Amino acid sequence: MNRTGIVVVTYNSAEVIERCLDSCEGSPVVVVDNASTDKTREFVQRRAGVKLIANCMNRGFGAAVNQGVEALETDLILLLNPDVDLQTSIAPLAEACLQDGVGLAGGRLVNERGEVQKGFTLRRFPTPWALAFEVLGLNRLIPSNPVNRRYRCLDRDLDKPGEVDQPPGALLMFRRDVWQRLGGFDTHFHPLWFEDVDFEKRARDLGLKIQYLPQVTAKHRGGHSIATLDQGCRELYWYASLLRYASKHFRPYAYRGVSAAVVLGSMFRAVVGVVRWRSLKPVQIYAKVVQLAGASLISGRIREPEDSFVRAKREV
Repeated sequence: MNRTGIVVVTYNSAEVIERCLDSCEGSPVVVVDNASTDKTREFVQRRAGVKLIANCMNRGFGAAVNQGVEALETDLILLLNPDVDLQTSIAPLAEACLQDGVGLAGGRLVNERGEVQKGFTLRRFPTPWALAFEVLGLNRLIPSNPVNRRYRCLDRDLDKPGEVDQPPGALLMFRRDVWQRLGGFDTHFHPLWFEDVDFEKRARDLGLKIQYLPQVTAKHRGGHSIATLDQGCRELYWYASLLRYASKHFRPYAYRGVSAAVVLGSMFRAVVGVVRWRSLKPVQIYAKVVQLAGASLISGRIREPEDSFVRAKREV
């Protein structure tokens, strides 16, 4: 009996899902589809031995992961993005997760040319400074700055295994009992972003170790589903999830600092967007982000989803 099952969450993933499933052959797989409108479900249904959970609405990444884990009976779960193709055996991840004190493990992600995806394969848990630099655009303007180098593990040799903070949810194995102790993925990170970071941070807070095994390699395309989202929704989702993470894991004064950085950075991005695109659409988008972050700055906590990005999405 397989001790490891694979969960793949899809959303308009027809272009990539078949290669992903090809690479999963031999393992029990559950695909949770969040109301795709392309041929994703049709392609999955053709696969013998692959279970499809077809949601009638986009329940979000975290909720879909929880559905997939519940549908499996294995002690170990590999969370895999549909745009990820396994290139090697995942056995080392399973062995690592079963070691004393270890609860999660990740591998190395490479691009289509086989080059390791630095800055994504591994990251450290975000600090208030890291998120402030991110929303102010400093990490993009000056990627070599020390805050960004530490956050994106640009100072680490990705050929060496060891204990880490944050391998991405695109290729992440964890024990079922860890998932149960944490109460699953937090579904308030809706529909996506930062739910895997939050899951790993809560695991670390329980005293569990997270291991990185570079001998486990997977090819990662990246961003296929995100590209189908409207830009306004994409920005609102990302900022709302970022602020939710900061609200959960930072002290109030640090959270307010991140909120202030979001306000300042959004105003700058709105101006740049107007000049670049010769449209007032960026003002409309970032006004909603400023509204959300400004309320968080005043109250010192994130507003609930209905009051933040869900309502804002309707108005964009």
